[in-house]
Amino acid sequence: MSMSYVGATISIWIIIVVLLLLLGWKLMDWIWLRPKKLEKVLIRQGFAGNSYRILYGDLKDRAAMREKAISKPMNFSNHIAPRVIPSVHHTIQNYGKNSFMWLGPIPRVHIMDPEQLKIVFSLINDFQKPTRNLNPLAKLLADGLLNHEGPKWVKHRKIINPAFHLEKLKDMVPTFYHSCNEMVRKWESMVSVEGSCELDVMPYLQTMTADVISRTAFGSSYEKGKEIFKLQTELADLVIQSTFGIYIPGWRFLPTKSNNKMKEISKEITTLILGIINEKEKSMKTGEAIQTDLLSILMESNLNEIKQHGNNKDIGMSIEDVIDECKLFYIAGQETTATLLVWTMILLSSYSEWQKQARAEVFEIFGNKKPDYDGLSRLKVITMILNEVLRLYPPVSMFARFVKKETRLGNLTLLAGVMLGLPTVLIQRDPELWGEDADEFKPERFSEGVSKATKNPGAFVPFGWGPRICIGLNFAMIEAKMVLSMILQRFSFELSSSYTHAPTVTMTTQPQHGAHIILHKL
Repeated sequence: MSMSYVGATISIWIIIVVLLLLLGWKLMDWIWLRPKKLEKVLIRQGFAGNSYRILYGDLKDRAAMREKAISKPMNFSNHIAPRVIPSVHHTIQNYGKNSFMWLGPIPRVHIMDPEQLKIVFSLINDFQKPTRNLNPLAKLLADGLLNHEGPKWVKHRKIINPAFHLEKLKDMVPTFYHSCNEMVRKWESMVSVEGSCELDVMPYLQTMTADVISRTAFGSSYEKGKEIFKLQTELADLVIQSTFGIYIPGWRFLPTKSNNKMKEISKEITTLILGIINEKEKSMKTGEAIQTDLLSILMESNLNEIKQHGNNKDIGMSIEDVIDECKLFYIAGQETTATLLVWTMILLSSYSEWQKQARAEVFEIFGNKKPDYDGLSRLKVITMILNEVLRLYPPVSMFARFVKKETRLGNLTLLAGVMLGLPTVLIQRDPELWGEDADEFKPERFSEGVSKATKNPGAFVPFGWGPRICIGLNFAMIEAKMVLSMILQRFSFELSSSYTHAPTVTMTTQPQHGAHIILHKL
């Protein structure tokens, strides 16, 4: 055996050993050294929480608390945090507002101060969305504007903005009316004989808002849009299930049954959306008038952006980008509005005096006529009610941000790798900010607007705040006002004895067992 061969063999083994040592060091740093370093820094700055437990942290406790919370309903109360975010509520109860918990080896610090919230929502380059840091599988569900960062987010926001200008939303009001009218006509047929009936309004409202987003997003292709919605719902359930355990890097590439199913559904959704995009591209090339649906407006805006920069396609959005934004239209557009309407009907069923006030306002402005945009903008009582519902039952129970690099937050120093948890459902009912009646349904607190409803306007963030505030905020509010007005014109309603109060979190905060309500025809 030659010396050169022996030397080469030894060199290879040395390289292998060095690589294994480096890999072992990185693994040790990930599961122990770095978490313990972050823990010491947080404790030094006055934060408290459970001691880090290797790899899992508080994940097992978190899962167990959630299972226990959703195993039984609660008495009717707006104090929903113990059921909706049980582990966060437990941590803050035990350790105070300056607390943290462990998502595996990642510490999540709870931010409750409105001034700090404003900074977090404002410094969008320092505090970023954590989706890819926690579970890259979520990218299969939606990877559009909601999750983009930096220059890509700026580009997408600029191109998408025209689709949500108020002038464009005015054109969508007839679509809101059409979809809602189909729903209330079904309800009228159900109560026509007896004058009243009991039903779970949640699936009807979800179907109706899915129809709205199908029509407003895809226009004449809305039937295909409905197919996309069904697939998105199935995919969302699988993705959510995957978030309740520790995510192991590279796991998404393994051909597990769940991973294969998610990828199969995602591919089917992509194929459907691509077909709709191709149809619209053909229409645009033949010179047909631009339609008023979100996808058409988005494609026109994207084309204009490319033309303004000398037909440089790198400036605009790719076809993959457009597909991702279409997926996001569904997730954000349908879920948020449906959730808002479901809780509004539940609360107005429980607080009949506010239902009467809202109905009186609707008849004063519209009578029995079709609601229009100008009238919807003058609905003061309904706006107060919707804001109070958003305060008590925000669609997103907690926002999360990831600290990309060492950053100052007021008097805090946050190291890279720390997660921030912004528990909306607790902040928006904090007695220090909202008064001792913070858990009560009192829409009158918004009678002079958001700025006078609380000691700090930064404490009302159902749609986020700052540059990344939800782009569909006006869309959701106009649609909700239209639907609520049309329901109030035709029915009075009350909670059924079969209603079970069980708020829980799926993609949004929803009643776990539906919304059983008795409708009475006016």
